Amino acid sequence: MKVAPATRASVLSEALPHLQRFAGHVIVVKYGGNALAESTDDAMEVFARDIALLHAVGMKPVVVHGGGPQISALMDRLGKQATFHNGLRVTDAETMEIVSMVLLGTVNPMLVSTINTAGANAAGVSGQDMGLFQCVQRDPALGFVGDIVGVNPAAVQGLLDDGVVPVVATLGTDDKGQRYNINADTAASALAVALKATKILFLTDIAGVMRNPSDAESLISTLTSREAAELQSAGVISGGMIPKVESCLHAVDGGVGAAHILDGRVAHVTLLELLTDAGVGTMFVSESNGSEPSSVGGLQ
Repeated sequence: MKVAPATRASVLSEALPHLQRFAGHVIVVKYGGNALAESTDDAMEVFARDIALLHAVGMKPVVVHGGGPQISALMDRLGKQATFHNGLRVTDAETMEIVSMVLLGTVNPMLVSTINTAGANAAGVSGQDMGLFQCVQRDPALGFVGDIVGVNPAAVQGLLDDGVVPVVATLGTDDKGQRYNINADTAASALAVALKATKILFLTDIAGVMRNPSDAESLISTLTSREAAELQSAGVISGGMIPKVESCLHAVDGGVGAAHILDGRVAHVTLLELLTDAGVGTMFVSESNGSEPSSVGGLQ
């Protein structure tokens, strides 16, 4: 589609105050496994160019990625039967090896390479590096599934200080060096808090929190912790949306300026959120953040 020069100029003018506002700030972008699974090569290149653009204009993007669908796909190809406990995948020693193969051998280098090709220096980081994500076992029945008890962001911060885009794979270790698979939303939120990020964006396969999941017009633009709790009690926030919302609230309660759930399948969704006045998706802010309007009853 051909865009008139005047329209392009208007878009750039609208972006200017946002570029100035976020220059030098850490922006964590969690690129979900579901968004990755539904992306074409072109879509990933678009995402990578967006990250490279943020880096070029002085922001400090950090990419955290999942890989659940890709792990399931490899398990199927290897004839490994997945088992679940309380709705969570049981991760035995063999499954842990598959998780590591997918996250460190496929997804992470693919994202790093694509971002490098887009023009920004990127480097892969494992949550095992320098004790980035320190874990304990969540439940013996789940095997090697970990909960984060500490974050050492030194490896990530060092890359940021060197002008490099960190791309983080969400594995962790305990105090004995045992590897664990950890939830990518939880890891991204914990890292954003540790880095004192200004924003965290969760790119997934949904548009945000909606009052009616079958009605795109019911998207809720802004939520506080209290409002989110009310919606969860009412059953509006349920199922797989609950851990995503909890990760957003953990981030803003931990000092991150705002958290956003966005549809990662939409081209340039990261730029639409950061560099336009209207924004997209659902934004979460702390109760004390008076600069962001509360609009639980409003639609975007």
